[in-house]
Amino acid sequence: MTQNWPLWEVFVRSRRGLSHTHAGSLHAPDAEMALRNARDLYTRRNEGVSIWVVPSAQITASSPDERDPFFAPSADKPYRHPTFYEIPEGVRHL
Repeated sequence: MTQNWPLWEVFVRSRRGLSHTHAGSLHAPDAEMALRNARDLYTRRNEGVSIWVVPSAQITASSPDERDPFFAPSADKPYRHPTFYEIPEGVRHL
């Protein structure tokens, strides 16, 4: 029965102010059950303050094999690199 359930990707934010990070995947019949299962599976020891679950079928990703042609346009925009900006003292998570 579970083989017919969709695959969900789980993202957990460990503390306020930090980004969600990919924690893993799980199968569940719907979003509510995926969220509950993700809580039980990935935050058993109070590791998280927030959980996102996303159907795997809804994620579109670039291919590592196409890295050079896909990311090449950003190389000609040096202003996007942080070397042009000073980071103020006291900034911990940028």
